[in-house]
Amino acid sequence: MTLVDMTAGDRGQVVEITGDPAVVQRLFELGLLEGEEFDFLGFAPLGDPLELRVGNTRLSLRRADAAGVVVSKL
Repeated sequence: MTLVDMTAGDRGQVVEITGDPAVVQRLFELGLLEGEEFDFLGFAPLGDPLELRVGNTRLSLRRADAAGVVVSKL
C-alpha cells in the first residue's frame, strides 16, 4: 500500500521510498525516513496534494511523489 491509498485519520509507518532519486533525497531531508511513523491528515479538496504529520512537522506531498512511498497501517 502507498500513501495515496490511505484515508484521513489513518496512522502508518514508512516501509520504503522509491522513485526519482532527487525526490527520494528531498523526502529524506524533510524527515520522511524508512521506519518513521506518521499520521495521515487527508487530501486537499481537489485530491492533490495530500497532507501528513511526521513528528511535529506537517508535510504536503503531490500524489505523484506520494505514490512512491510504500507504507503499512498501524
